[in-house]
Amino acid sequence: QVQLVESGGGLVQAGGSLRLSCAASGRTFSYYRVGWFRQAPGKERERVATITWTTGSTFYADSVKGRFTMSRDYAKNTLYLQMNSLKSEDTAVYYCAATRGINFDIWGQGTQVTVSS
Repeated sequence: QVQLVESGGGLVQAGGSLRLSCAASGRTFSYYRVGWFRQAPGKERERVATITWTTGSTFYADSVKGRFTMSRDYAKNTLYLQMNSLKSEDTAVYYCAATRGINFDIWGQGTQVTVSS
């Protein structure tokens, strides 16, 4: 099955931008739904944005609509999450995840995003 490698987290000031990357290894993302989840300290994991790789059908959480955008690089088998106008409440560990079914069951190691106010 596909394996996920994330990168791109870091520390940024409020209003700034970051781009996260999720690269597939082992297999391509074809026939997968892929996306981003996040978990802040003391909070439950939240689905941020997901995309069906082959169709491009997307989901964005209301909290990130208009600020976060996913894009795909087919040649690199990589999913990106461009995060603009970052807020302190976006601070969390961000996980890339994938599934060929309903529930996301393949997870990356996570990358920390910290937004300072």
